[in-house]
Amino acid sequence: MSKELYNLGEQPPLGVIPKQMHAWLIRPERFGIPTQAFQKEVVDVPPIADDEVLVYVMAAGINYNNVWAGLGIPVDVIGSRNKAFARGEIGDPAPFHIGGSDASGIVYKIGKDVTNVKVGDEVVLHCGQYSRNCEWVKSGGDPMYSPTFRIWGYETNWGSFAQFTKVQAQQCMPKPKHMTWEEASAYTLVAATAWRMLHGWGVNAIKKGDVALIWGGAGGLGSMAIQIAKAAGATSIAMVSGEDKFDYCMKLGAKGCINRNEFSHWGMLPHWKDNVGYANWMKGVRAFGAKIWEVLGEKRAPNIVFEHPGETTIPTSIFVCDTGGMVVVCAGTTGYNATVDLRYLWMRQKRLQGSHFANTEQSNQMNELALRGLLDPCLSRAFTYDEIPHVHQLMYENKHPHGNMAVLVGATEFGLGASGKPPVKIEHPTLPKGDVHNTPHPYPMSEPLPGVAEAEAIKIADDGTKVKDLMHRGIISCAPGDTVAQVAKIMVDNEIHAVVVMDGGKAVGVVSQTDMVLARQGRTSEQARAMKAQDIMTPGCATCDANILLSEAVSLMTGRRMHRLVVTENDQPTGVISMTDVVRKIIGE
Repeated sequence: MSKELYNLGEQPPLGVIPKQMHAWLIRPERFGIPTQAFQKEVVDVPPIADDEVLVYVMAAGINYNNVWAGLGIPVDVIGSRNKAFARGEIGDPAPFHIGGSDASGIVYKIGKDVTNVKVGDEVVLHCGQYSRNCEWVKSGGDPMYSPTFRIWGYETNWGSFAQFTKVQAQQCMPKPKHMTWEEASAYTLVAATAWRMLHGWGVNAIKKGDVALIWGGAGGLGSMAIQIAKAAGATSIAMVSGEDKFDYCMKLGAKGCINRNEFSHWGMLPHWKDNVGYANWMKGVRAFGAKIWEVLGEKRAPNIVFEHPGETTIPTSIFVCDTGGMVVVCAGTTGYNATVDLRYLWMRQKRLQGSHFANTEQSNQMNELALRGLLDPCLSRAFTYDEIPHVHQLMYENKHPHGNMAVLVGATEFGLGASGKPPVKIEHPTLPKGDVHNTPHPYPMSEPLPGVAEAEAIKIADDGTKVKDLMHRGIISCAPGDTVAQVAKIMVDNEIHAVVVMDGGKAVGVVSQTDMVLARQGRTSEQARAMKAQDIMTPGCATCDANILLSEAVSLMTGRRMHRLVVTENDQPTGVISMTDVVRKIIGE
């Protein structure tokens, strides 16, 4: 006799569906950091539609999208679905969110129209959902462009952080028999995303003999991209944060690696009218291009640049990409305001292509590599079910390991689920012990701005004024733990537009009026006021020395589209210089 609720790890008889299930839920009233947002609850097992499948989840993959879901930023996914449902559109009236956009598991129930899987099948799930009744889809259009397309477990509910998940039948793909449950749950989102980026763009699709520059080679996306490029017969160069990751990327198939920390020109492109700033950037980017030649052993430019850092790297990626080549981007982990010198884009006929996940056909093409043993899931660490909030907190704090992560759900132990040997011998690459993700902010407090120390005198009128002559001494600051309400009062009382966040005598970020407005998105006023400065601040601070010429500081601000710089003396923050100060000097106030 079926029970209404099975304990976690107590697998029901095949095909037996209990009334309820254990799940990790996010609710609007607890939007915030992951350890606050995620809580264990018991809910009813969802019914399935005619084209849907109910899967008993053995393990689930971890992605950043459910950090966003927990924060309620940039979208309140629960409120958005409720509103869509009320309008009669695709939506979900449930007042909660069950996340998880990767999974491995066992089919327990199928809808009457399902033909590609049967009860008992072991499957992995991709995260692309769309309505089969969409006219665009029915006419043969790419489902990725359908207005009904959603990311399962983020934009839709009933994801993999529960004993059962409901998915569309087209999301189900065969599980590689040589993989454990946790390995099989970890790769589909990032690998399918990487597949479309490299194979989905016609004349620019990767092919034998191409050169691909892979940003974040040791990360989840990059590790997949290296393997996909290798399978296509292309040569890849991996960008990493340290030489300790070289061996890992080389074992995946990279021809060579470049340590990004050897270069300092990263960040937004200086304005083309800023002669000195642009010249310094050009010097840095040409040195980077020469490093690519050195790694390749020939003077060739990448046909494809695999992008996701965004703001700090796009200018470089566009420049080094080959004539007629493509920079394909799926994210902006360092920021979204990418700057491009259009001259190199149009005159050399390069392509800047946005990409987002993959369609059903592309997901299955990717999975064929995994089934053939040609795609290692690059699982860096697996966690228990109870650690779901913790692992998302690691992501939120940027302390998670490189590669891919997974959590056990229905599986009772690590290492279960493998029922065969891989078709080809696999050498599982291992990241350095203790390796953690560490994507640097473009202008951390601990480092000077690129070019400040060695900059030549800029060729504009200069009266000899130095930053220290005009700066506001003293820093109006707040602590990371101060609430948004407290920070807002500081701004109003001091008639300023931004507050420096200080922690232990170091400037660790800035909260601007814009940051505060964005904090209100998807939240009530009370919820926004209760947030902490550390939750909404822009990490890092752009700095300059008090003794540099004011004209140099202006060049730095205009070149990087910034309103203010934190001024340091003897490497300690002592004041602020802003464009407002410069304007006041110009008009003689």
